[in-house]
Amino acid sequence: PLADRGSPHRVGALGGAALAVGYALLAPADSVALVLASGVCVGAGFGLFYASIVGVVDRAVPESGRRAAFAIRHIVNNAGIGLGSVVAGLALHGADTPVGALRWLYLANGLAALPLIAVILGVRPRTRPAPGNRPATAEPSGAGPTYRTLLRARPMALLILAQALFAIVGFTQIEATVPLLMHDRMAVTLGWVSTVVAANSFALIALQPLLRRHLERLPETVGLAAGPVLWAIAFGCGLGAALAGDTAPAAVRYGLLLAFAVVFAAGELMYSSAFYPLLLRWSGEEAVGRASALASLAWNLGTASGPPIGLFVVAHASAAGSWLALALGAAAAFTVTAALHSRAGA
Repeated sequence: PLADRGSPHRVGALGGAALAVGYALLAPADSVALVLASGVCVGAGFGLFYASIVGVVDRAVPESGRRAAFAIRHIVNNAGIGLGSVVAGLALHGADTPVGALRWLYLANGLAALPLIAVILGVRPRTRPAPGNRPATAEPSGAGPTYRTLLRARPMALLILAQALFAIVGFTQIEATVPLLMHDRMAVTLGWVSTVVAANSFALIALQPLLRRHLERLPETVGLAAGPVLWAIAFGCGLGAALAGDTAPAAVRYGLLLAFAVVFAAGELMYSSAFYPLLLRWSGEEAVGRASALASLAWNLGTASGPPIGLFVVAHASAAGSWLALALGAAAAFTVTAALHSRAGA
């Protein structure tokens, strides 16, 4: 509730500071106590940051720009994760002492939080309205719906459930399961696995300006439901590549895998442009922080459970069966978003 009681910018900056301290503690850590202290700081930092970032982004753009802003945030977030993974991988690959390299990477993580704090504070509104003359968009007082009240509202409960399912059946699968599925079950080389993953990232960047106007015309609930539909189609492309097998022309097989990457990216943009605008609308200004915390919790539960589920599927099913299971997971997410659309329109 901190982000609802005061400025989300202060809470976000506090979260960034906790992240900086947490990773800085991990760099020289040589005892369990320091590692535990680091874990507490990093956990608190992410909790504060994700509870406030929705409010920070929302106040930085007009209401008409919400959908584009959150879509761009999703792209930048993924680009940062991808770039960080590449840099870390290269640093560890060429290091004589991986432990020493890790310490420097943890220190770099801590320092990277400092510009984040500066940006959050930099976009903070500079003017304060006079008492008794506060506009509707001013900082909330913190008195608003509780977590329980938010979840008792059926649309909000379905939205939070959809968030968890999007993480379980979508985002974690393309990050953890699909690369393993391509390499281990389809004998796709690591070079092509990397190419497919990179194609997904580039498609996110390329499709955003192309789809922006179409996304803005769609009702948010329709856009949210379209996300898992596109993911099911994308997984169908992967299924086609698996059924084609090694005997099919390389252009057909790898073309289908690249189509998977592009169509999946389109589904990601549908999600990112619709989810947080819906969260803001249904939570209200007084409970944005609480609603964001619920969304973050659902996301964390999804990202924790998604990879084991995906790895279990790959370990016990054929390539075609694995792609089919992923498509069925996307269909399950669609049923929730379809119910959400019906409930919101009722």
